[in-house]
Amino acid sequence: MTKLVGSLWGVICMLALCVQPVAAQTEVMAWGNMTGVRVDGELIDFESSFRVVEKGWANMDYTGRERQNTRFTREGETTTVTSSVWKVNFVQTVTDKSKGLVNVGLTYKSDTTWNVEGVFYAFELPDRHYASGSVKIGSKTVQLAGLNGNSAKTSSKSINILGEGRDIKLNLSSSTPAFVRKEAGKPAMLYVQLMNGSLRKGKSGKLSFTITAAGEIDHEPVEIVVDRTNPGRLFVGMGGNFRLQNPRNDPEVIDYCLTNTRVAFGRAEMPWGTWQPQLNTDPLAEARAGKINERIDMAMKMAQRLGAQGMPVIISAWFPPQWSLVPNQPRRRGGIAALKLDPSKSQQIYKSMADYLVCLKDLYGVEAWAFSFNESDLGINVLHSAEEHRTFIKEFGAYLASRGLATKILLGDNSDATTFDFIVPAMNDPLAHEYIAAVSFHSWRGCDDETLKTWFGAAVKLNVPLIVGEGSTDAAAHRYSQIFLEPTFALYEINLYTRIAAICQPLSILQWQYTADYSLLWGNGIYGSEGPLRPTQRFWNIKQLASTPANSFSLPFTCSKQDVNPAAFGNLARGEYAIHMVNNGASRAAAIKGLPVGLSGIKAYATTDTMSMKEVPCRQAADGTLSVELPATGFVSIIIQ
Repeated sequence: MTKLVGSLWGVICMLALCVQPVAAQTEVMAWGNMTGVRVDGELIDFESSFRVVEKGWANMDYTGRERQNTRFTREGETTTVTSSVWKVNFVQTVTDKSKGLVNVGLTYKSDTTWNVEGVFYAFELPDRHYASGSVKIGSKTVQLAGLNGNSAKTSSKSINILGEGRDIKLNLSSSTPAFVRKEAGKPAMLYVQLMNGSLRKGKSGKLSFTITAAGEIDHEPVEIVVDRTNPGRLFVGMGGNFRLQNPRNDPEVIDYCLTNTRVAFGRAEMPWGTWQPQLNTDPLAEARAGKINERIDMAMKMAQRLGAQGMPVIISAWFPPQWSLVPNQPRRRGGIAALKLDPSKSQQIYKSMADYLVCLKDLYGVEAWAFSFNESDLGINVLHSAEEHRTFIKEFGAYLASRGLATKILLGDNSDATTFDFIVPAMNDPLAHEYIAAVSFHSWRGCDDETLKTWFGAAVKLNVPLIVGEGSTDAAAHRYSQIFLEPTFALYEINLYTRIAAICQPLSILQWQYTADYSLLWGNGIYGSEGPLRPTQRFWNIKQLASTPANSFSLPFTCSKQDVNPAAFGNLARGEYAIHMVNNGASRAAAIKGLPVGLSGIKAYATTDTMSMKEVPCRQAADGTLSVELPATGFVSIIIQ
């Protein structure tokens, strides 16, 4: 019976994948912001937000990533977000109706009494398309070019936003005040007023409106020219984090991922607080005597399993034992412990952690490639200053060497790309360099091109690899887990990885995680999901990127389209290549030039919300040009080996 049910569920899932979504797809972020409406894959872009503005515009709060607690759900074509901004609670529903047509419903209620400028639903209009555009509110037109400050407030049921190749119409359920605000150096913002400045507890309201989006759909072909004459840094392949947290679901997710994806690099936890909870104990001696804590055994066996598959293993510590900490220090709120280690116990601290690594090597056969405190720039959970981080690298690195371990230290392993200054003192201290295994950051925030180039430059300066120790896009996503199933989330994630691969040229990007946490799989109770365990679109994206031939080098390229993000790799000695392309717009043809003539073993794969690493046609012309079709908002990889 179990096999029959599983088979029927598989058929249902396959049929579901064949059902085409409506032509309009609204990008709704988990915190409520819409980033645009896709028409035939083309993003008619804007960014909405729910805002409460202080009197005189001195300050405001608004919806955004990791800015507030939120609940995100989807039923069919409707997404619902429940959240609050400055004690004004709101519920937003967004329903895709047909090509270019979206229904939006808002209900809101104040939980405080306060005199403010107002409560607004705002639309940011990016300069890329709207710098010279206009907004028509009722019969009054506001030209965005040259606007400084606020336009006149006008009440109307209709608003029309015109930009370069963009036409957005808002039809409101009732006549509502609206205006445009332009601040120096920022995009224009359309503000639709939901409540006036006199808030009182219990005051409520509602507004519904439709968005009709249209614009120029760009199907023009893209040309990508690969330069084989100037290979860059080595990419061993995609890696993964294996921090064990869910005894029920972790094993099956790990088994599935390791069986069905090539994983080239691993990161496992050192449960340091469990390893030596009391200072006056000898956990290494106890382990040698066969007395080892179950949680420690599981963590070490996880590292052992990764090492047995031939991958380098990073060991990272989250939770320190109480004896290692500065006494009586306060703990921060919001999940950030920010615990300071007691400098008077540095030698005992180094011995304790080194004992763990010796145990891992001697009893489980794995010598850690690198060690890190997880996100010590932020303090999850050990907090270092930049200078303390430099000192730790030098002192603990030297101590590990004195114990006969080849393990070195990750420089950074930062919470995100924005805190680059954390690694500068160690970068500028030659005595630290011999103990640095790699430069590492986590990709949760701040990954604009210039910031990524800075991290790449740091690795080049030190002549060490760059590692993305935790790869993903939204550190709070576990709070609204249905977002993991959204095609937009999957698209943003693989976009980030191809950009990092092209700009940073990492040795590996380690997905967070290959366990049930931020899972690439769904079903069997993961985040409350039903049905059998099954891969999501995110899994297929990662598997496709992980299909890059092992030990390939990053290859430079040029790309003719801004909405296509490529990454190129090659192992010239073996004649193996991978060209990855994320198409962020409408369907289009792609021509890839610069590869050798007469290649064999050419395969192309496409992943979208309806295709799961499906093999698609790819042709090579006599001059070596490869031709492939890129589906709308899809990820296509050409693998040659």
